[in-house]
Amino acid sequence: QGTMAEKILVTGGAGYIGSHCVLELVEAGYVPVVIDNFHNAIRGADALPESLRRVQQIVHQPILFQELDITNEAALQELFSKHRFSAVMHFAGLKAVGESVQKPLEYYRVNLTGTIRLLETMKAHGVRNIVFSSSATVYGDPKYLPLDENHPVGGCTNPYGKSKYFIEEMIRDLCKAEGDWNAVLLRYFNPIGAHESGMIGEDPQGIPNNLMPYVAQVAVGRREFLSVFGNDYKTDDGTGVRDYIHVVDLAKGHIAALKKLKEHCGCKIYNLGTGTGYSVLQMVRAMEKASGREIKYKITARREGDVASCYANPALAERELGWKAAFGLDKMCKSIPLPSVPCVAGFPSPTPPHCRFLPPAGEDLWRWQLQNPTGF
Repeated sequence: QGTMAEKILVTGGAGYIGSHCVLELVEAGYVPVVIDNFHNAIRGADALPESLRRVQQIVHQPILFQELDITNEAALQELFSKHRFSAVMHFAGLKAVGESVQKPLEYYRVNLTGTIRLLETMKAHGVRNIVFSSSATVYGDPKYLPLDENHPVGGCTNPYGKSKYFIEEMIRDLCKAEGDWNAVLLRYFNPIGAHESGMIGEDPQGIPNNLMPYVAQVAVGRREFLSVFGNDYKTDDGTGVRDYIHVVDLAKGHIAALKKLKEHCGCKIYNLGTGTGYSVLQMVRAMEKASGREIKYKITARREGDVASCYANPALAERELGWKAAFGLDKMCKSIPLPSVPCVAGFPSPTPPHCRFLPPAGEDLWRWQLQNPTGF
């Protein structure tokens, strides 16, 4: 070909979604350059995050990485002087709904200031293409379902959601003011699952904030039971309904978004979801099926900032990006990591006998499990 492969800056690329996107970027022929501050990533060998060390093993080529905090303007300027980026994928930010209610200033400082510094640096170095990791939380409490991109935004129920909404607004204003900017804002629904190699997956530090890693930890005996927050919502079984999207589908959506930027698209917004909502109890059943185990749960009080139902109308992304979620619920549950202790003869195990539970269908999940007794 003779053309140089495009360099894409990936902020927060060592995290759960970021690392899966880095892998897809390499497979699509791009050169990702990853920055991360290890806030939500585990250090591996060679100064690399463990997630990216494993991506290297999967793709059989080195990943360019620099430890860097996006609120550090001088470091960003230096990075942009060193590389010629054709676009930026922006994942870096704090992301726990509950924690954002407790620590609003920290969420605004990191998410907003970090993004402003990033955009200013991009501007200074003539990089005018960005794919932003937004969230369905910008819709607040849904006025109608399924949620399409025209649904009103901004009535967010927590500071995390508000920070995503404010960033969307900043990027929209920037595109309006300066016609040469192109941005794709991707509103994710609920990412779950893992890469089929079983080498990378979701590895929450401490108590998981998200349903599925928690369910997986209960299934394997690392936690005693699942707390189900509220069973008096206006849904079929009273528990919250969400749109769960496989993380690999989500990552492929980012590749489609990069191609969209090439069309000088201005500012575009897309939902990335499956269009199907599942309740908490339906997800528990699906996981019981995948793991062959009973998952104990207790009903507790509703959680602040939660809405009853939230699922996507993903038609616009299919029409304009040519992207559609390919994986259903069974596939997602198969590849959800089940952190626990491996099967070693004479090894104390929370739920013996330890090696007989998952049918062959649960291969992805069990593979990540056996290789990763306690996550990364």
